[in-house]
Amino acid sequence: MTVEGRNFPQFFITAPSPCPYLPGKKERKVFTHLVGADTRHLNTQLSQGGFRRSQNIVYRPACDACKACSSVRVPVKSFDWTKSFRRVLRRNQDIVTHVAKAKATSEHYSLFRGYIDTRHSDGGMADMSVLDFAAMVDDTITDSRIVEYRFGPSHPQAGELVCAVLMDILGDGLSLIYSFYEPSYDYRSLGTLVVLDAIMRADRLSLPYVYLGYYVEGSRKMEYKGRFMPQERLSGEGWMLRR
Repeated sequence: MTVEGRNFPQFFITAPSPCPYLPGKKERKVFTHLVGADTRHLNTQLSQGGFRRSQNIVYRPACDACKACSSVRVPVKSFDWTKSFRRVLRRNQDIVTHVAKAKATSEHYSLFRGYIDTRHSDGGMADMSVLDFAAMVDDTITDSRIVEYRFGPSHPQAGELVCAVLMDILGDGLSLIYSFYEPSYDYRSLGTLVVLDAIMRADRLSLPYVYLGYYVEGSRKMEYKGRFMPQERLSGEGWMLRR
């Protein structure tokens, strides 16, 4: 095989399977492997085309007769910092963040396990072992980070890990791969905090976008992504701005 052949991704399509978001629907995905010397550039290009990463595989929906899934990204500079979002930031002023190279720990898995068992016990990740989790975080050749959110020194539980997010650094933004948090702190809106923090982080890095994954029309699980406005959604005509 030539060098060009090894560096150019080959695309495949999955067989139909039950859709995890819309009852009665079938899903198919087109996918490829991240290959080549510059995987950050490839990951960026594919993200711009609506793909999402899972370990060293990137995929996007390729469903027959269904267009409910739209890739979503938030333009950092024009983001609308509503009163509600600012309240979330004030509510979590006692939380500090730490950014590290993506490497799973037992502390991460314990937080993840509690989150899944409480919030998504019937989902596709419910049976993930500690080895599966480590593979999700560690097995990548892209530019990835894990951001930890802990109570700061002023809090009675100082140092407690309350939230974490796995993210990719792209050429034009940050891509949020997966976040998980302590469900007993629901009143803090930690899932929202992760997105707001990523928007601020991208701004400091002079990156124009935060990629949120897929918005699925009609899925309650994905409704929250529609709150971060304005946003761009990928359609057949390209990225379209919604306000």
